[in-house]
Amino acid sequence: MNFTWLLGLFILSQQVYMPQSLEITSNGKPISIVKPTEFPVFPFIHSEKLNTIMDDLDKRVYKEPKNARVDKNGNILPGQPGYRLNRQIFTEKMYSYYFNHSPSKLEVPLLTVYPRVDSELMGNIRSDKIGEYITSFNYDSRQRNNNIYLAAEAINNFVLFPGETFSFNKVVGQRTAEKGYLPARVIIEGEFSDDIGGGICQVSSTLFNAIDNAGLKVLQRSSHSREVSYVPPKRDATVSWNGPDLIFKNEYNQPILIQAKTVDNKLKIEVYSSDVIQFKPKKVPYLPNEQNVPK
Repeated sequence: MNFTWLLGLFILSQQVYMPQSLEITSNGKPISIVKPTEFPVFPFIHSEKLNTIMDDLDKRVYKEPKNARVDKNGNILPGQPGYRLNRQIFTEKMYSYYFNHSPSKLEVPLLTVYPRVDSELMGNIRSDKIGEYITSFNYDSRQRNNNIYLAAEAINNFVLFPGETFSFNKVVGQRTAEKGYLPARVIIEGEFSDDIGGGICQVSSTLFNAIDNAGLKVLQRSSHSREVSYVPPKRDATVSWNGPDLIFKNEYNQPILIQAKTVDNKLKIEVYSSDVIQFKPKKVPYLPNEQNVPK
């Protein structure tokens, strides 16, 4: 007789236990209720519906880790760990709840998620400057300057590990009014217009020249449909959401650190790494007046 068939008869012959609703808590506070009738349990828990429950819990308890960063004074601020649902332990507790008559209250088990960049790594990769670029902007364009500041903050302290690619659109994200971006002048098909986030192309263009100075491999870059005022011709990098992007790759043997800041009417982007990096710098041009060339 087939053993699996016999096992099935044995299981079905057992008394079915229907537990009470399960209260799931986080830090002692209820965050979800699981009713035993929500999905088939006997003789086995419905894995797809269990995964749906865990996906929902993961969204509720997830806390993103924070990388170590360098503040405006040059001090390294330590990273902070994050948390997410420990799926293995939660699954074990769910089985125990259904089949071992465990208590009907469960504190959600958490798994510590450590930041990719800790203080030690940050200290190592900020030792040598391998590239930089500086551009100027107009003091009087308040809305445009606001957008430049926000985009610069978004890429500041970004660490790109060996073999990884950087996408400006992905890192900065969609430029929206909810994020604080304001309408400012942009170039669309060779004509000037106003749009949310106008001005951020100065950040992407400054970044392009900085990473080009550091010898990083550029995978994608497009110029505007007309010349811009802050970099030499064909040295710009236009970006737009769901449109042109600036993408480059770190093919070096060490991580690189991007530092971006605005000082007075200057946007300065620097590229750092460790003192053991093997890199090939590249000379990049500035505007004819040479006012922005780093000293």
